Amino acid sequence: MPKPDLGSGPEISFVIVSWNAREYLLGCVRSIERMCSDFEREIIVVDNESSDGSAEALAAEFPSERFEHIELVRSGANTGFAAANNIGLNHARGHFLILVNPDVEILADSIKILLDFMNSNPGCGIAGPRVLNADGSIQESTRREPTLTNSLGRALAVDNFLPRSGIFSALNMHYPLAEAPAAVDVLSGCFWIVRREAFEAVGPLDEDFFMYSEDVDWCRRFAAAGYEPSYVPNAMTIHFGGGSSAKAPVRFFIELHRASIQYWKKHHGRATLPVFMAIMMFG
Repeated sequence: MPKPDLGSGPEISFVIVSWNAREYLLGCVRSIERMCSDFEREIIVVDNESSDGSAEALAAEFPSERFEHIELVRSGANTGFAAANNIGLNHARGHFLILVNPDVEILADSIKILLDFMNSNPGCGIAGPRVLNADGSIQESTRREPTLTNSLGRALAVDNFLPRSGIFSALNMHYPLAEAPAAVDVLSGCFWIVRREAFEAVGPLDEDFFMYSEDVDWCRRFAAAGYEPSYVPNAMTIHFGGGSSAKAPVRFFIELHRASIQYWKKHHGRATLPVFMAIMMFG
């Protein structure tokens, strides 16, 4: 697919990948429209061959003749999260790229806060907000790079008793308790804001990951390229969770573990894979 013309591109391109998450998707687009009316924007929705009428509902509520900045792209198959996001990114013309899950609601001023942060920190290539659960509690949305020791810490539930134990502390970081922006290893893939220049340097999501671990892989690649991921707690979103995974929980559970093994092979090799798999199975 040819690269989009960036010369007259909007300030922000939102990319939303949806699979059988109709009501969440409509709510997400409504929140973008409600909270981002002051920004030049485009919204690219990639429908991964939903069977719940998502595409039709979106077209009905946001007809193209009135909402020219909203584009519906039908992938033609359930291509997976990474591949579908890359389809959306290939259409995106914005100077900042925001990848957001359909089961996310954007709260007031969050986009402005994130844009101000990115503009004030030109070395930051990717950032994410504080993520809340539906009841307003904090959802852990930052993680550490997986290692044998912190994977063991999670399997043994050491993090429940010693959340800041260092070596054995779990994959989840506890930056949601912080009030200032902080560098992190991994940002949850439910919401990313990405600087286009950084995206061009790092490249698209790895489509070998069908679902899960693409967020760990991408953040690792951003850091390796000199764009350390940043957590921005004064920007906030609600992530309801389960927008697509609740439709097929067994499949998504299997995909989660398959992706973890795949990630380990890619970045840590096969020598320690049996140990990692044993820890994962024990957990």
